[in-house]
Amino acid sequence: MSGTNVSYAGVQVGDERTAEFPALTRTMFVRYAGASGDFNPMHHDDTIAAQVGNPSVFGHGMLSMGLAARVVKDWFGPEAIRRLQVRFSKQVWPGDVLTCTAVVTGKREEGGEHLVDLDLTVANQNGDQAISGAATAAVGT
Repeated sequence: MSGTNVSYAGVQVGDERTAEFPALTRTMFVRYAGASGDFNPMHHDDTIAAQVGNPSVFGHGMLSMGLAARVVKDWFGPEAIRRLQVRFSKQVWPGDVLTCTAVVTGKREEGGEHLVDLDLTVANQNGDQAISGAATAAVGT
């Protein structure tokens, strides 16, 4: 089922995968805006961002969520993701280094599939959590 060598029997509650991503840049925000179609000036125009009290532009929440999804995708394969939900709690800024972590919280069988439930977090270099969430991935036997 998965594009990886992960098996249901080989995954245990408590297993964890972590990925640290390069420091965020304004260019990343602009590239994400182009890819997503989200051209809110808070993500690319320092003048407008400052006018409403921000120190600078800030990253799209969905950019951070995409990094969290990447950890799940790299672990189980893109076709394995069955559910992904997140809560945005803090903004991310140029220069932030984000670490995304997925932890197995449960295993179950449902609808003929072997499913793995995960907790997700995205935190910056100071340990401030930008995102918390959960995911479910289907894995082969």
